[in-house]
Amino acid sequence: MLITLTCHCPNAPEIGYLLGKNPSSIFQREFSAGTVWVFYPDIAEDYVSVALLTEIDSVGLVRGPAAGRSLEQYVNDRPYVSTSLTSVALRTAFSSALAGRSPQPDRADEHMRWEIALPAVACDGGEALIARIFAPVGYSVSVTRLPLDSHFPSWGDSNVFSVRLEGSQTVRDVLGHLYVLLPVLDNSKHYYVEHSEIEKLLRHGGTWLANHPERELIARRYLRYKRPLVTSLLMQLTALEDAAMDGDADGDADSASSPQASTELVFPAEPVPGLHEQRLQAALEAVREVEAASLLDLGCGEGKLLEIALKERQLTRILGLDVSSQALARARARLHWETMPQAKRKRIDIILGSLLYRDSRLSGFDVATLIEVIEHLDTARLEAMERVVFEHARPRRVVITTPNHEYNVHWEQLGGDKMRHKDHRFEWTRAECGMWAKRVAATHGYRFTQRGIGPDEPGIGSPTQMVVFDILE
Repeated sequence: MLITLTCHCPNAPEIGYLLGKNPSSIFQREFSAGTVWVFYPDIAEDYVSVALLTEIDSVGLVRGPAAGRSLEQYVNDRPYVSTSLTSVALRTAFSSALAGRSPQPDRADEHMRWEIALPAVACDGGEALIARIFAPVGYSVSVTRLPLDSHFPSWGDSNVFSVRLEGSQTVRDVLGHLYVLLPVLDNSKHYYVEHSEIEKLLRHGGTWLANHPERELIARRYLRYKRPLVTSLLMQLTALEDAAMDGDADGDADSASSPQASTELVFPAEPVPGLHEQRLQAALEAVREVEAASLLDLGCGEGKLLEIALKERQLTRILGLDVSSQALARARARLHWETMPQAKRKRIDIILGSLLYRDSRLSGFDVATLIEVIEHLDTARLEAMERVVFEHARPRRVVITTPNHEYNVHWEQLGGDKMRHKDHRFEWTRAECGMWAKRVAATHGYRFTQRGIGPDEPGIGSPTQMVVFDILE
């Protein structure tokens, strides 16, 4: 994947000093997702072109904690388009310039005319979103949507675009814009988003992000729609904006040009738990309610529920099951399986298996949990899962969580029509989930209750719905 940045200015070769890369040599470095090169394909006295070439390790992408569980991990556009992986490559190649460190401080704040060619940008929001994101920070934007396959025009267009940007910017701003905004367009970060991402945004966005008319959209998409993080960031951007306005009023606007100079950045000591953490805690509370001594986690994945369940001393027997051997390997790593004390090892086991086939190992448990599992099953196979869980395993209580499709309208990138994950086979409304639960309960001799997890929005409910089945005595 190639990006070229062409700068038009006097003594253009000096740009190499600002970027920290010698125009007469080729820079090469490995990073977490592959290898990045920087070289100068064209140099003249009044302009210079800088090329950033990134080779993504497509095999490495399906290893480690970020690996997926479906065919998508092997067939995707990640090695070929500008995404959050590109941002990591930019930081690897130009870390000093991104931080504003330069051996030529007299040119660090100089505005120069830049032409930026991005041959392949992934964007689910189309041409309009690309313009909304880049135009307010001083670029003229030219966008061409690329076909899905030029050899098969009947397949239609893709969500990949060729983008050309032109504008007058400092070196640091050009890199900061790309670093922050490319993941926003792609809307799919390759790593876990946590509170430290706020600090990154403030460091590389600063005042220009505080003044951006689409800052809320940028915050939501960059932070993967994690409401506590988005709220925290927007509060701090508002403080930066207010400080800049106060500086202008006092004739001291320069003092507000840096986030650190204008206001203290305060990060909450105890951020609100994310939605997945709320699901796990709700499931664990359902386990406690019936004073369960044994727990069966079906579709245990990386073992997050197993990890916190081990802290519940009343649980003397815990079993995690998953169809993915790769997920089970990560679960063992999370639980420090090899060094786990013998007393704990006696309480827990992790096995490879399927929800669709009767398995005697699943019998005799007080509670079974299926956390965000059933939506990954084809609807034609739901009945097989029901028989395995409710007819054969038959625990006293079954706890199931699944997305509430009604809540999808709350997320701009879904629009209410798409599903939250490409591997989801269905997503139910609250009414549809209730009808399914009613049928299952009547068929297998259970009663059920249904409630939401997460913020409750009027008319659409919560993002997650939880159904708790209790066996009829």
